[in-house]
Amino acid sequence: MPHDPADDDRAIRNLIATMAMVTDGGDLETYGSLLAEDAVWQMPGGEPVHGRDAIVESARTRRAAGVLGPGSDTRHHVSTIVVHVDGDTASSQACWQFWGNASSGPVLRAIGRYEDTFRRTPEGWKYTSRKGIPG
Repeated sequence: MPHDPADDDRAIRNLIATMAMVTDGGDLETYGSLLAEDAVWQMPGGEPVHGRDAIVESARTRRAAGVLGPGSDTRHHVSTIVVHVDGDTASSQACWQFWGNASSGPVLRAIGRYEDTFRRTPEGWKYTSRKGIPG
């Protein structure tokens, strides 16, 4: 059965937005559910992290350090999103901003763009890779 390209586009945009929201304030189980098991994650200035479990553990470490996550008073803003769907795979580029002190005089901590890839699964679209590029 063919898929509606507009539905795919919306689902991927919602996945990108959900990742930003969960990174700032959601639980790690939900965070992990957005990733394909074989996903690769590379944040600006970092080495690639391979596999869902390792990516979630990396997020757990950043949360423990207070860098992001619930209680960190940070916000990820993602905009200027371009999505390309090709059957059961897709890619996107987006601009991002990472803010600290979000509730009491926000401070821009970093800015850049994401290069993401996705795969359609029986549970819906999942991230297969994210590369965060500064600037």
